[in-house]
Amino acid sequence: MKRTVLLVSTFGYVGFFPVAPGTAGSAAALVLYAVLRWIGSPAAEFATIAVVLALGVWAGTRSEALLGGTDPGPVVIDEVLGMLITLAGMPLSLTGVLLGFVCFRIFDIVKPFPARRLEDAPGGWGIMLDDAAAGVYGQVALRLLVWVWPASMVA
Repeated sequence: MKRTVLLVSTFGYVGFFPVAPGTAGSAAALVLYAVLRWIGSPAAEFATIAVVLALGVWAGTRSEALLGGTDPGPVVIDEVLGMLITLAGMPLSLTGVLLGFVCFRIFDIVKPFPARRLEDAPGGWGIMLDDAAAGVYGQVALRLLVWVWPASMVA
């Protein structure tokens, strides 16, 4: 069970990347995003977001006990959730995807209200909800950018 928890919470052990594991987890999420875009089903995209949230809450709660502390560094399933939320429902070009990546990373690091407060939720909820909020902020920012520069952002 410990291996499964770590496999899920670190998104296939990406969270053990020695430098900037959160950024590595966000980048790894782009592979999952690419697969979802290839499938071409918005329902699959939103179902995946729900599954990642549920798995992240479960694995995140258990990872805190396994790895010690609140929101341990190797846990990056929350970054995966945030990236998927940021990019959800938009047929983006590579430029749009990269800009979405930057938007999410900024909001994940800055954690504007109420994202920082959501970290105080217990266990895996605290791990996942602040990144979900950063993903919502990223989605809004990205939609505004696509509205301003649609030709370079949309696939």
